[in-house]
Formats: sequence, C-alpha cells, structure tokens
Amino acid sequence: MRSQGAGSGINSPGTVLFASLIGTTIEFFDFYIYATAAVLVFPKLFFPPGDATAATLQSLATFAIAFFARPIGSAVFGHYGDRIGRKATLVAALLTMGLSTVAIGLLPTYASIGTTAPLLLALCRFGQGLGLGGEWGGAVLLATENAPPGKRAWYGMFPQLGAPIGFLLSGGTFLLLSETLTDAQFFEFGWRIPFLASALLVAVGLFVRLKITETPAFQAVLEKNERVDVPALTVIREHFGMLMLGTIIAVATFVLFYLMTVFALSWGTSALGFARPRFLMLQLFAVLFFALTIPFSAIWADRSGRRATMIIVTFAILLFGLVLAPMFGSGSELQVVVFMAIGLGLMGLTYGPLGTLLSELFPAEVRYTGASLTFNLAGIVGASLAPYIATWLASHYGLAYVGYYLSAAALLSLVALIATGKKRATQYA
Repeated sequence: MRSQGAGSGINSPGTVLFASLIGTTIEFFDFYIYATAAVLVFPKLFFPPGDATAATLQSLATFAIAFFARPIGSAVFGHYGDRIGRKATLVAALLTMGLSTVAIGLLPTYASIGTTAPLLLALCRFGQGLGLGGEWGGAVLLATENAPPGKRAWYGMFPQLGAPIGFLLSGGTFLLLSETLTDAQFFEFGWRIPFLASALLVAVGLFVRLKITETPAFQAVLEKNERVDVPALTVIREHFGMLMLGTIIAVATFVLFYLMTVFALSWGTSALGFARPRFLMLQLFAVLFFALTIPFSAIWADRSGRRATMIIVTFAILLFGLVLAPMFGSGSELQVVVFMAIGLGLMGLTYGPLGTLLSELFPAEVRYTGASLTFNLAGIVGASLAPYIATWLASHYGLAYVGYYLSAAALLSLVALIATGKKRATQYA
C-alpha cells in the first residue's frame, strides 16, 4: 500500500482534475446520446408502429430505467469504493457504462426481432444506469479529496463540467449526423455511430484513470483502520437524515435539467414545430451557459459557502418555473433560446457546487456510498419520470403546469436546504 505522501506526489492537480473531468464527460456523453435517441430514434425503431405519442412515452419509460438502476450502482460501486479504494472502482464503473453504451449501438431493431428489441434496449439502459451510479460519486471524491484548503468547490466542479461537455459532444454528434445524412440513412445506420464511437472515449478514460493513485482521504481511512463492513447499511443506519435531506436538495437540479433537455427537445420538435437540426442547434447554444456558469458557481460557493449559494439559486429556479410557459410556449425562436439559456444557466449555478455539498454530508469511510446514493436517489425522484410527467402535464393541462411542476420541485429542495441548518461540513481526512 502506497503512503499518503507517495500518492499525493503522483496525483498532481492537473492529473486529478483531468481524470475526474474525462470520466464524467464520457459517462454523460453516453447517457445523453441515449436521452437524445430516446426522443429522436427509439420511438420509430424499437417500438410497434402506430401511435407516435405512445411510442414516445414508451421510449421515455426506458429512459427512466437507468435512474432506478443508479442507486443500485451507487450501493454496489460505493461499497467497493469505500472498501478497496476510489481508483479501481472508478475503472469498473467506466467499463460498465461504456460496454452498455456500445451494446446499444449493436442492437437489432423491432423490425428484425420484434418485442425482444425493446427488452434488450431496456437491459442495456439498466447497465448504463449501474455504471453512472458508481461513476459520479467517485469522480467527485477524486477531485474534492485531493483539493487544497479553500478550493474544495473549485475542484469539485471539474467532474460537474463533464455534464455540459458530454452534452455538447452528444448533441453536436447528432446534429452533425442530421446535417450530413439523409433521414433514411440516419435511421438505417447513422444513429448507431455515437454509441459505437463511445468505445474510443472509454479507452482514453481508462488510460487516464489507470495512472492515478488513491486519494489522501482514503489513505487516511486505511491507515486508521476505519473502513466499515457494509457502507450502505452504515449510511442508512447512522446518516439516514442526511441521506434524505441530500436527496431532496438535489431534486430541483434534476427536474430542471431534464425539462430543459429531454422534454424541451421532444416538445420543441413536435408541439412547437421546430425542425430537429434547428432545435438541436438552439439547445447546444444554450448548453454553453450551463458550462460557463459552473466555474462561476464554484468560486461563489468557495467564498460564500455551498449551502448559502444553493439556497439563492434554488429560489431563482422556483421563480423561473413561473415563466416557463409564456417563454417556451411562445413559439418565438428568440424567446425559446433565451428561455433555454436562462434555464441551463441556472442549472450550472446549482450543479457546480452540488457535488461538493453532497460529499460534505458524509465522513470519509462512507463518503463514496453516501454521496452516490444521495445523488442517484434524487435522480429517481427528480429525473427518471420528469420528461414523462412533463409531457403528460403539457398534453392534458398546458405548459403552465410544467412550470408549476418545476417550481414545486424547487420549493422542496429549498426546504431541505434550510432544514440542514448550520450543520458543519464533515472534515476531509
């Protein structure tokens, strides 16, 4: 076993930050290409022909499967992350996600094998969820547990940057394919290219991840012999309150993001009548605001505190929900792009400090499991059914109720943030 000093000598800041960033970029690229295909491709190719709305809802249901798999991935990978170390677990999580994504690109469609096609698609989607359930927490800890004093939120935002970068890569890939291939070519083979190309990204990620060593915090747990036998049980038994509060804190973040991406893409290219390439271009422009506000939020959070920053931003999300319908439903391209830019800008402000805040709720011996479970349970509550619920609300009651849905989620998160009170962050070993 390497000493802490040896580990810190090898894990230079640049290596740590790049390893945390590249892994989540790959993971979110894989995750988002599924989200995009769930709207544009899978309803046509993996479900019975006929009712287009029913096929879309069925496709979005398979999209939701990953969010239910993510807490399982959190428990499994978190167990080993808190028992044998962050490095090996991060490598295993990346492989699980990557292999599941490549497999989707090789699946036969409904026209070839009938109802087996959506079943295999759901199985691969479950594998994606398992991998991401273990990836996010480990990447955040790799960054924050190597952070110098006063810069924990800054370090913790690097894995968070993987989300907009992954989205830009996935959306840009689909946009490029839409522009260079005919519709017939795109649906025949073009949609498979992003899934298969994921193999190259995974190879790069593995190369970087295999060069890192354990974090100082985990080294300290080993030296003090503080590892617990079953981290998930310890989290539930001794830290259940923080687990629940952390989950609710993250709900607004998830609802906001999947309304601004999956639901917006689906509604914009159907009810609002935007052409698919044009709306993807508008969405990619708005994602830039997501990426740009993440570093700003990290600086803000290091200066003012993670909790105080999150309270202000969550209140802003609550207000944003009230203007969702008039802006997005206007049909005006200018109003739609401004709406998405504001929404994804708010997403960056809440997402930047979120990983650091959630990891600080748990001590080092169960931090991988605790932070991962909190984040991914919030995915079930806030994201798994968000596109489905929003589509149903918009179809039956109008877009205003989608906005009320977002505001209600923000109100829940705001209450949870206030309920954490003045609890001090756990000290990183």
